[in-house]
Amino acid sequence: MTTIQKTQIANKRTGLRSVFKKNPVGRGRIIAAIIIVSIYVLAAIFGPILTGYQGTATRMEERLLPPGSTLSDGSFALLGTDQIGQDLFAQILSGARVSIAVGLATLLLAGLIGVIFGLFAGFFGGWVDSLLMRLADVQLAFPSILLAIFIASVLGPSVINVVIVLAISNWVQFARVTRSQVLTLKNREYVDASRTLGAKNRHLIFKTILPGCIAPITVVATVELGQVILLEAALSFLGVGVPITAQSWGSTISNGRDYLADAWWISTFPGVALAILVITLGLLGDALRDRYDPKLRSR
Repeated sequence: MTTIQKTQIANKRTGLRSVFKKNPVGRGRIIAAIIIVSIYVLAAIFGPILTGYQGTATRMEERLLPPGSTLSDGSFALLGTDQIGQDLFAQILSGARVSIAVGLATLLLAGLIGVIFGLFAGFFGGWVDSLLMRLADVQLAFPSILLAIFIASVLGPSVINVVIVLAISNWVQFARVTRSQVLTLKNREYVDASRTLGAKNRHLIFKTILPGCIAPITVVATVELGQVILLEAALSFLGVGVPITAQSWGSTISNGRDYLADAWWISTFPGVALAILVITLGLLGDALRDRYDPKLRSR
């Protein structure tokens, strides 16, 4: 890393730190959102272990019990049971594990594809840029949910297939944001300095320009995580997402559609859990955008 790069990175960190201290409201939003997301992650990791949840266990004699009921084995059904006697709270914890795991895996795959395409399109320009961006425009012409449903219907229900489907549907956002950032950075002084010193294209792309794209990519990933989790729930709701043996919030909500009048809790509680997580991730992404956007910082 050259001296010019180190100086610019140090100035950027100092500026962000001062902005963060001067904006306690934004800091509070970020901290609150991180706490809520951390609770979801901890519940997804340790919740099914602590509750001893078994996805295939059914107890028909204890079906459709309201929240706060006591089961025959003495356990407490905090959120009630569903139409086949499964504990709803345990299902929500297990669904959180599936949704968050699918969301993170999708972001890794979609981010890898989109960032590489965006780096190449922005750096080389010309026919490479035209080809990749026209491919992105063609995909944007199709609604992402319809494209995901079509591909999922062809591939069949599977966790891996859902990750592939959602990655195909969401790489464009990463590519466009990365390309825009590369177009801004590739003519900066420190990039020209590295080029003058004899740096190859690979070094310029991945060592010099890519670090300057991390902030906007992080913001996009935070917002897209909520959208991916919502899409996964939509696919599972329609029956083309994860298999039945892997509990998902979408499949649980779907199972409660026929019992809204008598057992409203089956669809309500998973829906509330899903809504809180998606809204929190959206607020976190919005707060990070406010922090890293130079125009908003100047205001």
